[in-house]
Amino acid sequence: MGRKALIDQEELRRLAGQGLSNAELAARFGVSESGILQAKRAAGLSKPMLDHSRAIPWKLNRAHSQSGPATNLRNLSAVAQGRAIPQEKLNTALRWAERLVSSGLDVAYDPEHGFREVPAVSGEWLVERVLAEACGTLAPDPSEE
Repeated sequence: MGRKALIDQEELRRLAGQGLSNAELAARFGVSESGILQAKRAAGLSKPMLDHSRAIPWKLNRAHSQSGPATNLRNLSAVAQGRAIPQEKLNTALRWAERLVSSGLDVAYDPEHGFREVPAVSGEWLVERVLAEACGTLAPDPSEE
């Protein structure tokens, strides 16, 4: 079992603020990059992990985790949780979700076949809810006011 490295959090904050990479910080403190990531979390220097379980309530088969629906749901979930994503990814996710909602469709998932579009069930409409949560955090477009 390894010893617990002592990393001065103030020094870590100062050096990270200067833009040193995790590799540079690891070399400076004599620990692994993983150790630096742990120290950054402990010092409050890393972004909190996002929880996409509301947007993707299934245990996805690895083969489906990077599919269009999974990616779009994750991107909308990230936006709903206040994370900025590239505009082109946001636009793609919004267009996809808006197309489904306007057509009265939702997504279903099964580990063997992946995602499929299905008629939406009122009160259980996943895509509509995820879209609404994401849109609720977006600043209004000044051209639409």
